[in-house]
Amino acid sequence: MKIINYFSNLAIPLIFLIILIYGIKEKKPVFDIFLEGAKEGIEIAINIFPTLIGLFVAIGALRSSGILDFAINLISPITNFLGFPKEIMPLAILRPISRKCINCSRNRYNENIWCG
Repeated sequence: MKIINYFSNLAIPLIFLIILIYGIKEKKPVFDIFLEGAKEGIEIAINIFPTLIGLFVAIGALRSSGILDFAINLISPITNFLGFPKEIMPLAILRPISRKCINCSRNRYNENIWCG
C-alpha cells in the first residue's frame, strides 16, 4: 500500500516534468502555451458561470418548494422495486437537466455545440 501511495504522490509532478521535457525537446514555448491554456480556461469558466448560478438557484428552489421530494415520493415504489437508493434520486432526476444546460454552449471556434 505504501508503494501505491508513493506513486500517487509523484504522479502529478511527473506529468508536469514529462510535459516540460517534451516541450523543450520539441522546441515549443511551453510557458506561453501554458498561459494560453490558462487564459482559455478562465474564459470558459466566465462563460458558464451564469448558467451554473441559474442552475444552483433552480435546484435550490425545487428543493425548498418540496416539488423534488414530491416527485421522489411519487416514483419511490418503482425505484424501491428496482433497488435504487432513495438518496440518489435527486441526482438521477436533476442530472439530465443540468447536463443539457452546461453542454449548450459554444466551443472555442464559436460553433454551436449540439446538445444531445
